[in-house]
Amino acid sequence: MTATNTLRLAYGTNGLTDLRLADALALLSDLGYDGVALTLDHMHLDPLAPDLASRTGQLARRLGALDLYVAVETGARYVLDPRRKHHPTLLDPDPDARTARIDLLRTAIRVAADLGATAVHCFSGPRPAGTPEAVAWQRLADALTPVLDAAATARIPLAVEPEPGHLLSDLVGFHRLRATLDAPPADVLGLTLDIGHCQCLEPEPPAACVRATAPWLRHVQIEDMRRGVHEHLPFGAGEIDFPPVLAALRDTGYQGLVSVELPRHSHAGPDLARTSLSFLRATEPAYTATTTGTNIAPGPPRPAARTPEPAGATAPPHPPVPSAGGPRC
Repeated sequence: MTATNTLRLAYGTNGLTDLRLADALALLSDLGYDGVALTLDHMHLDPLAPDLASRTGQLARRLGALDLYVAVETGARYVLDPRRKHHPTLLDPDPDARTARIDLLRTAIRVAADLGATAVHCFSGPRPAGTPEAVAWQRLADALTPVLDAAATARIPLAVEPEPGHLLSDLVGFHRLRATLDAPPADVLGLTLDIGHCQCLEPEPPAACVRATAPWLRHVQIEDMRRGVHEHLPFGAGEIDFPPVLAALRDTGYQGLVSVELPRHSHAGPDLARTSLSFLRATEPAYTATTTGTNIAPGPPRPAARTPEPAGATAPPHPPVPSAGGPRC
């Protein structure tokens, strides 16, 4: 019996920052994308501006009209601090600064619930200078605890991304976090797997990473990349063998979004959105899954948005990668 699990392809709005959000959504719908990975930021859906609930409701209706799935991402560079990229983090020595990031993540979960999103993405941040490693891991777990409580209540998975240069930089780190938190269910604490990051620093090939993490996989980012260099590249400009990656995603029954992640290419966003979708759709059919006596379900329909309510305020060795100040998201 032959069955296919068609992947839901999306494009990240952090690669379309030169477009208004309405124009970006219309572009992705016209091109034939299945969804969008929405980065909460000032140029699109600003999580700190007034009337967030009302603006979220308008967006939910627009996504429904365009029949687009959505995941919510929280990797905006300067959304909380206009002078320091990605600050503050969940590891900041200042408790008030950590609280600002925690509050942003809880806001993202409310937004995701109102949009009927598939997941909320986040990351740990780099370990601050002078902070012992064990202290940093416990600080991360403590900071995420209220966020995970909110995720469980909203029934929206929080999907943590291993990020080169961060405390939680790899899949070993993801499992260390899970152990520190007493192994929350995957629908509460899940994984964002960046395929390029696997190529950059994981000991196994990207397709093997997909298969190994399938039970926890709730969000996927995809782009090309080279071994040991953390630089997001258009498809064909790096070293990744993509057909096995797409096959692994489909064969394991992954049902979330597979989102193109090119945050440094917004100047060419419309063209790259078009060519990226063509590349992925052309690559995918070569690896149609064939099974015997198994039905791979096509997956659920796009989750319905709800009526928004007002929001209250020791690891394997890696190749060298750039430090937190080098090329990255």
